Amino acid sequence: MCGIAGIFNNKISVEPALLQKMGDTLIHRGPDNGHLWVSNDGQVGFAHRRLSIIDLSENADQPMTRSSRFTIVYNGEIYNYIELKKDLEAKGYQFKTKSDTEVLLALFEDQGSNCLQCIDGMFAFAIWDEEKKELFLARDRFGEKPLYYCIQHDVFYFASEMKALFSIGLPKNISQERIFKYLQSNVLIDEEDLESTFYTGIRQLDAACFLRIKNAVIQERKYYWNLTSVKPNNHISLEDAAKEFRRLFELSVLRRMRSDVTVGSSLSGGIDSSAIVLLANKYKNNLQGQNTFSARFKNFNRDEGKFIEKVIAYADNIQPYTVWPSAETFLAEIETLAYYQEEPFVSGSVYNQYCVMRLAKEHNTTVLLDGQGADEQLGGYIHYYRHHLTRMLTKNPQRFFAERVNYQAVNKEYYPYSIPTKLPLWYIKKIFLRSKYTYDADARSLLIKDTTVTGLKALLRYGDRNSMAFSREVRLPFLSHELSEFIFSLPIEYMLNSGWTKYILRKAFEDIVPPEITWRRLKIGFEPPQEDWVQQLKPLYEPFKTKTDYRDFTGGKKVTRVTDWKWLMLKLFADQ
Repeated sequence: MCGIAGIFNNKISVEPALLQKMGDTLIHRGPDNGHLWVSNDGQVGFAHRRLSIIDLSENADQPMTRSSRFTIVYNGEIYNYIELKKDLEAKGYQFKTKSDTEVLLALFEDQGSNCLQCIDGMFAFAIWDEEKKELFLARDRFGEKPLYYCIQHDVFYFASEMKALFSIGLPKNISQERIFKYLQSNVLIDEEDLESTFYTGIRQLDAACFLRIKNAVIQERKYYWNLTSVKPNNHISLEDAAKEFRRLFELSVLRRMRSDVTVGSSLSGGIDSSAIVLLANKYKNNLQGQNTFSARFKNFNRDEGKFIEKVIAYADNIQPYTVWPSAETFLAEIETLAYYQEEPFVSGSVYNQYCVMRLAKEHNTTVLLDGQGADEQLGGYIHYYRHHLTRMLTKNPQRFFAERVNYQAVNKEYYPYSIPTKLPLWYIKKIFLRSKYTYDADARSLLIKDTTVTGLKALLRYGDRNSMAFSREVRLPFLSHELSEFIFSLPIEYMLNSGWTKYILRKAFEDIVPPEITWRRLKIGFEPPQEDWVQQLKPLYEPFKTKTDYRDFTGGKKVTRVTDWKWLMLKLFADQ
């Protein structure tokens, strides 16, 4: 896990001082060491900050060069590097280190861009090909690791975080269009331009995408993976599907425990993190133990303490650590949090995760397993089930009434279902005006979209910035591409079944996760006392709100309503 940056300038030589400044800005991502590299002709330069996770020796430092031709800077982890290394050795490749970096570089030498198909991992990397005079940049399938770029005066720049680009004088101009979309519709990921950021001219390479650059000009931009082409498997039984889900998930956890430093886990009180903690506990030997890190809230009715304690009591050799975020600490640290996040965030839950990462650093745990990605793939949010039900009403009314009974039996107390009042209007427009119909898309399509286009991407940004603020690495077992492809090959009824969300996950792990958690009905998920916190933050944003016309940040466009939280975000990110 690291911070990377680089410059491609085919007119004048790259200045090492600029690379040094970019690298220094990213020191929180890689405090262990930092190095620079400039190509023989001076056209390309890399900066690297290292957080040592696998092969802690200096031999594994970056930038790393192989065969006098390929030089890499890389941020992330290749979890199946051991298997890939064996395959490469069988082809005659030799290795000087035990690092995954050298495996990735050799794999690129062997297969070029096709190497991306082989990798189970999270990554953002740049490779300079001295023979072709070509720069290759790539990002992992889900977008766990960030990679920003900018083209200014025919010079190509890239970095793990935007602050590295701004540190050398690249313009920091807020995007009025993105601010408008955020205030009006809460848009954090712009579906119309997935590479756009809240700053004009600064782009983010999209997930599952690579670039080829020659003469500091982008020659090719290509997606190498997607979930929409996954072939359905409608013949597998629910029982067999649950077994295969568990096999793939256990493989994912095992691979993500590969490390030369301490591995712990984030623990809320839901089934996602609980399954990870209990599986990791199963595979650790008796001498290792496992540190878990949780956020709790005093005098808050949605505190998950009783569920966290249930998991801890259910396992052996777990050392739990807890942090108690408050409105006071949030007020004191929100500007620092904003510095690391770089763009608006959705709620105070982001601060909870920030506190958990600091807690892990305080207890010398460098790597944390986390349950992010389960809700988007497995239908963990109740609105997926409601959409599923309403669509069923329009497609198969007889089945709908039976399924609604199951849904209400499970969810009536917390999430009662009622038929949307706009349904007749939507349906009439569909028939007579041939307009797009809300329920044209099935729930599976919504899950794919939230996994690869919108919802999950913002959450991954929060997690990356929060963990890297404290030089911690977060690994996400639910984001194994093999597991994900299997999930999306299954009927949607294996996710949304008998009134339960994430049904296949509950069935797959009901033998090792406490039933009070496996069959929990109320979903919370790191929720803080948001309304109270916002009131406590008024001294920060209220004077700004009083004297400011928000339209100054939207190009004069009006929005329906600006909430107090969004005024806070305006103050933090637009008032610069």
